[in-house]
Amino acid sequence: MRPLTSTQLLNVLALLLPVAVVAGCLVGPTVIPAAALGEGLSHLVGLSSDPLSQSGLIVSGIRLPRVLLSALTGATLACCGAVLQGLFRNPLADPTVIGVAAGASAGASAAIVFGSLFLAAGTVGLPVVGLGAFVGGLLASIVVYRLATSSTGTSVATMLLAGIAISSLAAAISNLLSYLADNDMLRRISLWQMGNLNGADWARVAVGAGLLAMLLPLFCRDSRALNAMLLGESEARHLGIGVEWLKRRQILLCSMGIGVSISIAGLIAFVGLIIPHLVRLLIGPDHRYLLPAAAMAGAILLVLADVVARVVLAPAELPTGILTALLGVPFFVSLLIQQRRHTV
Repeated sequence: MRPLTSTQLLNVLALLLPVAVVAGCLVGPTVIPAAALGEGLSHLVGLSSDPLSQSGLIVSGIRLPRVLLSALTGATLACCGAVLQGLFRNPLADPTVIGVAAGASAGASAAIVFGSLFLAAGTVGLPVVGLGAFVGGLLASIVVYRLATSSTGTSVATMLLAGIAISSLAAAISNLLSYLADNDMLRRISLWQMGNLNGADWARVAVGAGLLAMLLPLFCRDSRALNAMLLGESEARHLGIGVEWLKRRQILLCSMGIGVSISIAGLIAFVGLIIPHLVRLLIGPDHRYLLPAAAMAGAILLVLADVVARVVLAPAELPTGILTALLGVPFFVSLLIQQRRHTV
């Protein structure tokens, strides 16, 4: 069987994505008839002013924003993972591995605790928590980058070790904040850390859509530079690539993407590790095709994972971040085993 070409894989993913979105809208603890999906969409776009049925209300007010938020978050995390893996030339580079996600989670926790102390409870909403997550992820990425970079370049091994250390520090800070938090704060922190998409609404969908619409073109614009980085930093410099500026810019963009994604959807683990690696195995490391393919595959994975999380313990609901972690840890261990075999 011949492997898929880049164009063929993009076409397949483009067909599977709307199928996954429709399945996400229809499947759940309550199975929604297909007619209700059309009813809800018609009402949302203004084609119908008739009162919605109960199923139509579920689609337009709950299922559709949740599915779209899942797709946007999965696409953003997969793109950030693909960029980080290309930037550091290592399939183990991932937002959760190099400390960015843990830093963003600690920042969101700090915003919830200190924001609730100094502001009215109702004002500590998405913007404040999102800013805290972004600042926390950015600080973590800066520290990891500084520790791993010397005059000879960036050491991947040092980066991974620094990421483990920063993740542990961020986890300790999050635990300290959880200890100091009251019951309401603690519940909100727990929801962020478990990656629960239950709070999806149209405001969060708008933030996620704006974020992805900004990041994806910027990532794709640097796809040739990221391809050059795969040859090595010295070779990329000889090709005229501003290596240090490229690293700073991409790390900043990835920190923004990861921080905002965590602020609107919670801590979703391992999507940025699994998807880029699988897509790279199918079509190769060319970022001109890898980035859009990873975006669509990440969206599909998180939508389907959220569907499973909704039905596996019905009528209870499993947080999506727990499910992606259960899938991602064995995958990460298999990558470590492969890396060890290649170095022996």
